[in-house]
Amino acid sequence: MITKEKKAEAISKLARKDGDVGSPEVQVSILTERIKEVTEHVKKNKHDFMARRGLMQMVGKRKRLLKYLERTDFKKYKETVSALGLRK
Repeated sequence: MITKEKKAEAISKLARKDGDVGSPEVQVSILTERIKEVTEHVKKNKHDFMARRGLMQMVGKRKRLLKYLERTDFKKYKETVSALGLRK
């Protein structure tokens, strides 16, 4: 589970304004932090298939959000991908 501090840091990294938690950039940032934590868990627990399934769902959701962001605001998409260090 992601800690409050990590979540707040992820939000502040890409927030459009103070209190922004719903914009696609912020959602992608939060998902990226969660994906990192679950990835470490799955590496340690190879037979935890429910965690693996949840990880795949999070990756898919992040992919859909990035696709939406790319389609609607390409400049923000590029900034988000570079800020999070994602391969695109």
